[in-house]
Amino acid sequence: MRLPRWAGTLAAKSAAFITVMCCALAALLGVLVHVAVTDQTVAQARDQALTRLTEATAAYEAGDALPRGAHVDPRGLPPRLRALALSGERGTMVARDERDGHPVMWAAGPADRNRSLAVGVDYSQQARTIAGLDSSILWSSALAIGATLLVGAFAVTRVTRRLHGTAQVARRISAGDLDARVHDPRTKDPTRPQDEVAAVAAALDGMAASLQSKLLSEQRFTADVAHELRTPLTGLHAAAELLPPGRPTELVRDRVAALRTLTEDLLEISRLDAGRERLETDAEALGTLAERVVRASGTETEVKVVRDVWVETDRRRLERVLGNLVANAHRHGRGPVVLTVEGKEVTVRDHGDGYPEYLTAHGPQRFRTEGGTKGHGLGLTIAVGQAEVLGARLCFANAIDGGAVATLTLP
Repeated sequence: MRLPRWAGTLAAKSAAFITVMCCALAALLGVLVHVAVTDQTVAQARDQALTRLTEATAAYEAGDALPRGAHVDPRGLPPRLRALALSGERGTMVARDERDGHPVMWAAGPADRNRSLAVGVDYSQQARTIAGLDSSILWSSALAIGATLLVGAFAVTRVTRRLHGTAQVARRISAGDLDARVHDPRTKDPTRPQDEVAAVAAALDGMAASLQSKLLSEQRFTADVAHELRTPLTGLHAAAELLPPGRPTELVRDRVAALRTLTEDLLEISRLDAGRERLETDAEALGTLAERVVRASGTETEVKVVRDVWVETDRRRLERVLGNLVANAHRHGRGPVVLTVEGKEVTVRDHGDGYPEYLTAHGPQRFRTEGGTKGHGLGLTIAVGQAEVLGARLCFANAIDGGAVATLTLP
């Protein structure tokens, strides 16, 4: 049996702990008070009954009339107490009166000719006192538990509210909002007591600030490098065009083109990291757009349009995402490569060895390749970044029968 989700919260656990402890404490105190008062009440009633038994015994031995409530072998005397009296001992016992059912404190002792002398004292008042005490203990315990729960819930809720706020900020930071901060008021006022939640909030704010500073520094470095490379690459490209035809010239032009592509990719990544990209949406037929992307790629890619739809999207960015996925499938996988459009979901599948394990688990990583493959790992990184700008979800997986599958789900 699985417990509900709320049962695992700190508030629920604290409430359960407080309730159990209050009930245990109330039960312990109630038992102690009940035992103490009951013992005192019974002792007083026993002393009163034994005193009357002594007086009745003296009157019986003197031949005088027995006091009120004293009898020889009375009918309601408990059998155990009668047997004790016949054995020559004196004793007391509380029992119900057979006539009206009221409790009676009996005191009995031996009389002559195998008979017992007993005195019955009404125990109704004492019984009502003990019952009233038990009722008072139950009501006061319930009120104390309720009051403690309210106070405990108020205190725990204040803590859990701050913890939930801290967790929400942590999730925002994980989602990429590096400006998110907890701003716990206790961390700003050193005169206030600093509890553990404030320490966690201060540590999270410090970590976010440090992470933001490092990421901004890396973004500036990437953008600066890409910008600085543009000028010499433009000169190299112009110089390469002036070289005489031949194999060396082709190699130089190919490497210059690769450097220019890498530089443009770095600039695009720096813009995506900075969050400066803005959508320019328009209505597009998804199947037609996919076919246009495949034609522009110049690759042998099969296009399957299962169900075409019109989407409100940024055409240039969507073409960039699909173009990178198709290019990656041909560069790192094997044919046939199939692009399938089914509603707002587009899949690109090849029949190669599939994506590396790190990529399916954590997504593409820049400048990381495995198995001696060519490339810099930027194509899929750009595809993921542009998909986020579009508000789409891009997932990477491996097919059961082999091959890599990239699935783009548009909003």
